[in-house]
Amino acid sequence: MTSYDSVDFFTDQSLVEDPYPYFDHLRSRCPVLPTTQHGVVAVSGYEEASEIYRDIETFSSCNSVIGPFASFPVPLEGDDVSGIIERHRDQLPMNEHMVTMDPPAHSRERALIMRLLTPKRLKENEAFMWRLADNQLDEFVETGHCEFISAYAQPFAMLAVADVLGVPEADHQRFRKGFGLSGTPGEIAGGHGDEELNALGWLDSWFADYIEDRRREPRGDVLTQLALGTYPDGSTPEVTAIVRTATFLFAAGQETTARLLAVGLKYLCEYPDLQDELRAHSERIPDFIEEALRIESPVKADFRLARRATIVGGTEIPAGSAVMLLNGAANRDPRRFECPADFRLDRANNKDHIAFGRGPHSCPGGPLARVEGRVSLQRILDRTRDIRLSEQHHGRPGARHFEYEPTWILRGLHELHIEFTPIRSA
Repeated sequence: MTSYDSVDFFTDQSLVEDPYPYFDHLRSRCPVLPTTQHGVVAVSGYEEASEIYRDIETFSSCNSVIGPFASFPVPLEGDDVSGIIERHRDQLPMNEHMVTMDPPAHSRERALIMRLLTPKRLKENEAFMWRLADNQLDEFVETGHCEFISAYAQPFAMLAVADVLGVPEADHQRFRKGFGLSGTPGEIAGGHGDEELNALGWLDSWFADYIEDRRREPRGDVLTQLALGTYPDGSTPEVTAIVRTATFLFAAGQETTARLLAVGLKYLCEYPDLQDELRAHSERIPDFIEEALRIESPVKADFRLARRATIVGGTEIPAGSAVMLLNGAANRDPRRFECPADFRLDRANNKDHIAFGRGPHSCPGGPLARVEGRVSLQRILDRTRDIRLSEQHHGRPGARHFEYEPTWILRGLHELHIEFTPIRSA
């Protein structure tokens, strides 16, 4: 039997397919648990994780994506290491991206995104999504089978984000080719593992061209709004800052949404009665999406660095500690969610999950991901029936097997092979 006390969360591949027994073990020990793994403090409790997410004065996001591997040139000593963080944060990986920033820099960059993701813009984007969903389904639905992530989830998520950013539809195929999503079965761009997080640098020049063009010759489009947007103080961002905003949306939007869609299809296959329920009552699809986000959170681990010594959940956290926020564990905390390992469409508090984080760093693309999920599931259910897992690829009921991305940051299926019967219009 595995001794979870000696397991290294960052390297042990036995946790990739099913990390939840390990998360339960951590929580049973203490919802805020200092570990021997790189000095990490593991947070597996719902209330405790929510508290840390909201406390941006005490906890810095500088190590959000690199966790305990953030390296400073001087020791993080003393009861308050805020000064050390600020002096050396520009030496940390991903420091130029909003996800690792703290106020006031984070507040300024987030304002650019929130001025773009307005209710009006999201409504326009939803109209595009309905067309996109059908176009994507048209590529494979008549075959009666597909590898869902490469055939639908990845290209749909990428093009939905491209549209919300205002990329002209004439350029969409160019983006599909750039991401390796041009329709070749099984072809998915990027590596597998943690290098995915910064694999979008090649997009910088494309968006720089867009932004510079719109600043020279403004048009009545979303890219012009992005190019001419200002910070809350009225100052104009550098082109590089706007480009980072665009590529951040691509990275965060694609990865999490594609994983959400895959999880949704997996549960529809495993609980076929849900297919009929959602076809008959499409207004329940949003509840299905929230429960999918709760039970399989796309972000497995987020990180914070304790600026000063503090206490959370009765546990002392020294200044300089790498704090690991385990969203998937928090969302299965039985103190918050009854029978948390069960998928329940009628769960009364399913919206309480923290799959998108909490506080100022909560995912700004959360509303976008929810609409992508609702539109996709409704069109898939409208156009197919008897959706099922491929036994050839995933095994028979009772002996299923799935391959997950081997990363400690994200939780997501590597492939999902499904079969179905197309619904042909009369």
